[in-house]
Amino acid sequence: MIMKLRLCTALEAVAGGLRVALVEREDFAAGTSSRSTKLVHGGVRYLEKAVKQLDWGQFKLVFEALHERGALLRNVPYMATELPIMTPCYSWWEVPYYWAGMKLYDLVAGSQALHWSYYLPPSKSRAAFPTMSERRADGRRLRGTIVYYDGQFNDARLAVTLACTSALAGATVLNHAAAVSLLKDSQGRVCGAEVADTLQEENAEWARGWPRSPNARAKGTTKVYAKVVINATGPFADGVRSLSAPEGAPMIQPSSGVHVTLPDYYSPEGVGLIVPKTKDGRVVFMLPWLGHTIAGTTDAEAEASMRPQAREEEIQFILDSIAEYLTVRVRRSDVMSAWSGIRPLAVDPHAQDTAGVSRDHVVTVGPDNLVTVAGGKWTTYRLMAEDAIDTAILAGSADSKGANSTETMAQRAGRCATHDLRLIGASGWYPALFTEVAQTYRVPHRPGAIDTRVAQYLVRSYGDRAPEVTQIAEDRKLGHRVVQGYPILEAEVVYACRQEYCETPEDFIARRTRLAFLDKRATLQSLPKIVELMAQEKGWSSKRAKHELQRAADFVATFDSVEHPITEAQATA
Repeated sequence: MIMKLRLCTALEAVAGGLRVALVEREDFAAGTSSRSTKLVHGGVRYLEKAVKQLDWGQFKLVFEALHERGALLRNVPYMATELPIMTPCYSWWEVPYYWAGMKLYDLVAGSQALHWSYYLPPSKSRAAFPTMSERRADGRRLRGTIVYYDGQFNDARLAVTLACTSALAGATVLNHAAAVSLLKDSQGRVCGAEVADTLQEENAEWARGWPRSPNARAKGTTKVYAKVVINATGPFADGVRSLSAPEGAPMIQPSSGVHVTLPDYYSPEGVGLIVPKTKDGRVVFMLPWLGHTIAGTTDAEAEASMRPQAREEEIQFILDSIAEYLTVRVRRSDVMSAWSGIRPLAVDPHAQDTAGVSRDHVVTVGPDNLVTVAGGKWTTYRLMAEDAIDTAILAGSADSKGANSTETMAQRAGRCATHDLRLIGASGWYPALFTEVAQTYRVPHRPGAIDTRVAQYLVRSYGDRAPEVTQIAEDRKLGHRVVQGYPILEAEVVYACRQEYCETPEDFIARRTRLAFLDKRATLQSLPKIVELMAQEKGWSSKRAKHELQRAADFVATFDSVEHPITEAQATA
């Protein structure tokens, strides 16, 4: 049994022949997993630390991540792509310094290198990135850029795809199902969990609070038994561990990472930029994503929360960091959405701040036989899952009755099941699939309802399943867009409800599509239509529909700073 976030853990287990149940308290990727920088990367900053500090652990992290980057790009090619990223140099010494660093990055990647890094002189740099500043405020002129390659992906869509692939392979997958307590056998070992449906009205408010009173109880729970339970709950891992062992030392140090979404004109399509060193010594990325520009991130201690929200000072820090490198006048009013994600960093007792905490993952087995996964990042998600399942198999084999059973379980450990496993939507995908979608889709009296942009968007989201969405659009006359200016179709609401475990409007706007992360105002404008379509599909009462509309609007309000909230009236103005 696997609790919450690590969806690939379920896939790794079921692909390896194990029986699996996955429970998510809210939706797949409702927390940290949908709030990343959208990069599939080894981590150039970690490599710099490895060299300067002669830190083998950081070097190992970069090496593993670069090789896992290749596996991710292969296994979901329609959703993960290569992205050139430019490092601007405003001092002569920076050119050889960053050139050498990126060449080392290439060498560590070895055969998994996407392309070799290279130097671009100032004129060609500005031609490739027109909004890059020729001269900074301190008078230093652009000396050129070092261009290197990493990957980019759609994090929440990948999480949903992992859930669907796991279910197709035979796993039992439940979202909006919370593990409210752990079950133990006569020897004190964890052997399952008590699970509650958080979509039930009496459990909805209970599910949002964490940590909660020991006396708080959910209604209508079901007991689920398992040989091994894996606690993969991200920043909430310590809370789950406390259900079994309240006295245990913490494994997680939560860290907040804030990003902002800006208009597309901030960066050219298909090219990113990295600010190599901010005022406090961190890096900030500015990347094209889904027709917009995202910039981030910050790194500060935080508390674990299912509804984290950016602070105004964090948003301003990001804007100030990129403003030095751009000719564009960077304005607070250009921020279309802002979000905070809580990183589940594995604790290093010697670290002075969260920037020094390990981004590597840790898998442990407690005295109660509860397997816990802590730390890590999206790029190495498959490796984390492999380690977690190997550990769980060994934990289970130690409890097996009979030598043959123990031997069979132990033999499974170390066997990789997902390294070359293509995810759902990838098998029939090819680069020109969007042309087939655009040519075959027809709506009576509305020729050309799907244009090239919509076709490309659908294929990037669904891969070879895109025609299933367009078929619903044609059959149900749902080819209209849910909101002006975005390629999201009404048919996607129906498809998400039927095929992708979409249970609430929040699931749709944040994780089946990414509208909330792109444009909070457009999201509020789209909600009435989305709720109407979901109510028809799920048979909601008018009271339930009204309740879901208000909950979704409250959720969208978190996509700005606490000090700068957006109201529904402002959104429709």
